[in-house]
Amino acid sequence: MKKEMKLKVLDKDGKQVEEIAVLCEVFGAERNEILIHEVAVAQQNNMRQGTKSTLTMSEVRGHHKKPYRQKGTGNARQGTTKGPQFRGGGVVFAPKPRDFSTKINKVKKTNAFLSAISGKVADNELLVIKDLKFKEAKTKFAAEMIGKLKIDGKSIIFVNPYEQGFIRSVQNIKRVKSTTPEQLSVHDIVNHRYVVASVEAIRVIEGQYSAGEVKVEKTDGKRAKGDKVSVNGAKSREVTK
Repeated sequence: MKKEMKLKVLDKDGKQVEEIAVLCEVFGAERNEILIHEVAVAQQNNMRQGTKSTLTMSEVRGHHKKPYRQKGTGNARQGTTKGPQFRGGGVVFAPKPRDFSTKINKVKKTNAFLSAISGKVADNELLVIKDLKFKEAKTKFAAEMIGKLKIDGKSIIFVNPYEQGFIRSVQNIKRVKSTTPEQLSVHDIVNHRYVVASVEAIRVIEGQYSAGEVKVEKTDGKRAKGDKVSVNGAKSREVTK
């Protein structure tokens, strides 16, 4: 039988109303700061557009004619007005459009998420709310709840199944973001001080990651033909490629 742990469930007034049992393999995983950093940076890179572009000396408009004679003017010698030292000249090592995307290994991505969310639990920075529904989609209701939870002024990410009314309630509050449990990423977790999730969102996350950490049964981490690999605790299979 899988080990379980308890998480406190609060109401919108910040008072504990009950406890829920969750799997230790999801919310009690070992913390791995190096892995979390690696995956968070990769996800940050994948958000970059990479569309910046400036002109080099050969691309700026103009000509390469010598602006004035070599000697006798008192000025520093110049061979063109398209150099980087002139206004309107080209840029040295000009940035050009490029692809910043970084491939994230599925094993690392899964383990980093478990490590990050478990770290929030260990630091008491994961708050579980019984439900995140308001009678009206108004910012004041969300602001009042944040104040009663005593986390106002902090960076917060709310995790709740998609609901237009709740999104409208929190979208105008500074340093507050909302997302769904399916879209919650390692970058979201480490980029916010508090993670506030509904019980329903916790169950969705638990269902997604309840199979546990992904492990490779080879000491050097490399897979070769004939190696046996265990994925999410399932029966080992043989690598054929």
